This record gives sequence, structure tokens and C-alpha cells, in this order.
Amino acid sequence: MRSAWIAGAVIIVTIGSATAIARAVEIRLAEQFSMGYLQFNVMKRDRLIEKYATQRGLNDFKVSWQRFNGPVAMNEALLSNSTDIVSGGVPGLITLWDKTQGTSFEVKGICALSSQPFLLNTANPGIKSIKDFTERDRIAVPSIKVSVQAVLLQMAAAAAYGEENYARLDPLTVSMSPPDATIALLSGAGGVSSAFSVPPFQFQQLQQNNIHTVLSSFDVLGPHTFTVAWTSARFRKDNPELYGAFLDAVKEATAIIAADPKGTAQSWINDSNSKLPLEMVIKVVTAANVEWTMTPAATMKFAKFMRAGRRHQARAGFVEGLVLSGDRRPERELRTAPYAAPITIPTASTMAPPSTI
Repeated sequence: MRSAWIAGAVIIVTIGSATAIARAVEIRLAEQFSMGYLQFNVMKRDRLIEKYATQRGLNDFKVSWQRFNGPVAMNEALLSNSTDIVSGGVPGLITLWDKTQGTSFEVKGICALSSQPFLLNTANPGIKSIKDFTERDRIAVPSIKVSVQAVLLQMAAAAAYGEENYARLDPLTVSMSPPDATIALLSGAGGVSSAFSVPPFQFQQLQQNNIHTVLSSFDVLGPHTFTVAWTSARFRKDNPELYGAFLDAVKEATAIIAADPKGTAQSWINDSNSKLPLEMVIKVVTAANVEWTMTPAATMKFAKFMRAGRRHQARAGFVEGLVLSGDRRPERELRTAPYAAPITIPTASTMAPPSTI
């Protein structure tokens, strides 16, 4: 059954006082397998969290990095307090936001990381559109039903077959990390004939002559946020200095990507132990339809779609959860503006207002 959380696309994190003393001695950050988290690579390379945490007067702390395949494992790690800040596609955030609202471990969005398309590629020459898939085909996605690729496939199915048939292609999907999915697609192993993947693996797939693209996520949504970061409200409240250092680090890392795409590409190769050529990775970083930004885009489209699948089960007050303090601005404003007070991307000097995703 499709997830349903309209409010998750505009989730708010109110940043704590810049004068409070952080309680954590460690901040643990989780990413997944793709080039949607370049800020994390730069932050790790340049020790940006350490830089800003030190500027805030912190001395005794540790920064740890983790990698997961798909939002399910990552969200489980967050809920079990095995990690502190995670990153992934918008549906992963919306899923956990809905599950934790009203509990002692509420999860909130922090910021966007990038806007870029992901591609559904296939080795089956008979597949020209999603209507050509049959029960014999298998489509690899990072996590069935909840990954951003799985939800996008449902959105495409709803457009092709009608809203009530949004899950028509779900039985064809299998969970597989993007690197493993690429190996399976290129080798024909495991019965996987298609992969809804991520950069740069989707472009690596297309270098093989028998692979072609069936669908781009931009075909379904238009330009949209690809990756976001989220955390528990508890971590933000208990550790305002580390949280603020993280935000400042993301902002600087985003600027570094724009200023030095070649160095950023090399950092991703080094951090991922990738054998892809540097020139190819640079092309992904600088592609015309790729934007490295902390500002969210089209997240409401994900949320509305996920909400519609369980409309009859929505809890009381669900729609009201969209807004804070009675704010009901139209969707086009919500995509790019935070609630409660229009502000720029938060920095060390603008810690008081909320930021949205």
C-alpha cells in the first residue's frame, strides 16, 4: 500500500539557541550510494563540520560517517539511535516523518541537497515505455515501495494506467543497491532487466550499447529535489551547536561544489572507491539539469501523491499538519520558502528562524 503523508514535504526544523552547549560527543552522518550527497563528500574531505563546531566553541567531539543502501535501513538506524543525520530521497523523509509525529522521537527535515533527474534504464529492446513492462520483467530500485525511485514508478504507473492502478508495477520491483543493480543490468544476472537508478550509475549503464532509457523522473515531475537531509527533533534540540555546525558546513560545501566541480568529482571518486573516469563524473556534477542547492523543489508533489493512496485512512488533523501557525501559502511558495518567516538558507548568523524541506 502506498505511503501517505502530505505534510512531509514542508517539514520544519526550528533551530536551537546558538549559545546552548551541545550534549553529544559525536555526530554520525549517513548517506547512500549515489552522487546525490556531494556536500557530504566535501564536508568529510575538508572537515567542515569540525571547522564550524570549533568556531562555536566545541572541542571534545567526533564526526563519523556511514553508508546505507536505501531509506529503510537508514531510517531504522536513525530510529534505533545508531545514527544522527541521514540523507536520501524525499519519500524516505516523508515516510519517517509520518511514523514519528506525536512521539518522543519526531523526525524533521533539515534541507535539500540537490535537484537532478534519475533514470529508468533497461536492457530489454522491447520496452519503449512503462506500458511495455510485463510480469517477466524485474526492475531494480534501492528499496521497494519507499525509495524515491519506487514512488516515482508508482506516480508514472498512475499516470499511465489510472490513479487506482498506481501499484501495478510494484510486483516487478526488487531491492538492490545502485552498484549491484548496475552489475546485474550490464551482465544480465539475477533476472534484472531494468534499473531505476541514480547518478552516476545510470550513465555508466547507458555506456553499454544495449541499454536505453525508458523514463526520466523529470518526465513525471519536472525539476524536483532529489536528495534531502533529516534528523530527529531530539538531536537538534539537545545539540544546537553541532546541528548549527552541520548547516554551516552544508552551505559552504554547496558553494565549493559550484566553484570546484573537478575537485568535487575527484573527492567523490576517492570517497566511493569508484573506477569511473574523472571526466564522466565531472559531467554529472556540472550537467545542465543538475543543481546543488539547499532549497527544496516539487516536494509537495511527492507528498500529495503519497497522501492520496491512503486518503480514507488519514488521521484527524492531517492536512492541518501542513502548516505552522495558520500559514497556508500556496504550493508554489511552499516549495521555495520556509514557514513562519521568510529567510535565506540558515547560517551561523541566522540560527533563529526555521528552515524547511
